Amino acid sequence: MLSQIIAVTSVNIRSIPARLGSSTVAVVGIAGVVLVFVAVLSIAEGVNATMKASGDPNLALIMRAGSDTEMTSGLAGDAVRVIQDAPGIARDGSGAALTSPELFVVVDHPLRRSGSPANVPLRGVTPEAFKVHDRLKIAEGRNIEFGKKEVIAGRAAARQFVGLNVGTELKWGENTWTLVGIFEDGGSVSESELWCDVKVLQPAYRRGNSYQSVYARLASPDSFQQLKDALTSNPQLTVSAMRAPEYYGSQTQTLQLIIRTIGMIIGVLMGVGAVFGAVITMYTAVASRTREIATLRALGFGSIPVVLSVLVEAVLLSVVGGIFGGLVAWAAFDGYETATMNFQSFSQIAFQFAVTPALLGQALFYSIIMGLLGGVFPAWRAARLPIVTALREL
Repeated sequence: MLSQIIAVTSVNIRSIPARLGSSTVAVVGIAGVVLVFVAVLSIAEGVNATMKASGDPNLALIMRAGSDTEMTSGLAGDAVRVIQDAPGIARDGSGAALTSPELFVVVDHPLRRSGSPANVPLRGVTPEAFKVHDRLKIAEGRNIEFGKKEVIAGRAAARQFVGLNVGTELKWGENTWTLVGIFEDGGSVSESELWCDVKVLQPAYRRGNSYQSVYARLASPDSFQQLKDALTSNPQLTVSAMRAPEYYGSQTQTLQLIIRTIGMIIGVLMGVGAVFGAVITMYTAVASRTREIATLRALGFGSIPVVLSVLVEAVLLSVVGGIFGGLVAWAAFDGYETATMNFQSFSQIAFQFAVTPALLGQALFYSIIMGLLGGVFPAWRAARLPIVTALREL
């Protein structure tokens, strides 16, 4: 049987050039499905990669208990001082806690590509923030001078929003700010933000002596539980603590779910069309070889080799289409930078499309499934052709 399968399949494959037009239609149809499928899901992969880059395992984030984002959190200045005295937090040479109390607001600013207004995160920080977020580096210009109305912008924000250049003056709240520098932070979500002095930001937005979160550098990787227990058991505080990777991993779950759901729906709808294209192609292939198949059957070839030969041809065409569509998607979208709304923080997040090997493998598997579905009914018809009737067909 194996020799029969190889013989019939090789004949089918060698005859593909004779049906080049219909075969090309099937390949292009599947390639189009894979292209769109990969393009949409690469958005979710890019957002996920940005959030993973933000999760420093040696950082803990403290917010008000019950808050799931910094936007919904609030901490009084007195509570911040109590947090800074908790055990488990790293300290510098002078004994000061390596903590960064921060204020997070959203400002309107136009996107560079469309010109439409968008929500840009503006984060107020203290001088200690640059010790806590120790990966952050100034790439252009200089750092802010504390006490002045100055901001620095993340590299991704500078590329996505209008006028975020060193020296530009920007008016938000009750202040006119001067952008003095561009920073990089390892591709993390911080690069979608603007940073300024929290003591200048508080009165500009009438926040008093309040913050929304405290980032704390851990004394050791194992000291998180000690810090968490100390904070949650302190009757002066009503806070929750989590590691930074845990927090950032939860921040785009809604966005990623929406993107993946849309991608799956589009992929299924387009896939149905591609399957019908494959069915027509393979029916054409079977019809053009009716007498050939009947002759093979009359010579003693079984129905199983005939079925498998048709399925192998369908899968081969789908693999070619899947590879072609995946390569086009990778060339066109991988690394493409854009911004979208994070529905949990109600602010823009800049990210790059990420066409990963795992995503390409998933798309190729999907194309093979389409090929099998497109070939199964023509294969069944080829196996059930009456030998005498088929030999009489022209």
